[in-house]
Amino acid sequence: MSRNVLLILVGVLAICAIGAGYLYYQERQSGVEIQIDERGVTIEGN
Repeated sequence: MSRNVLLILVGVLAICAIGAGYLYYQERQSGVEIQIDERGVTIEGN
């Protein structure tokens, strides 16, 4: 393989790893969500 193909492959794999890490981070988020709007205060536990 040429050097350019290898660099593109490494770049694509890095982008996939970053995307998977972000999705994992979003999945692990838990806690309490507090919303204040015109209907009042809403508290939801995740």
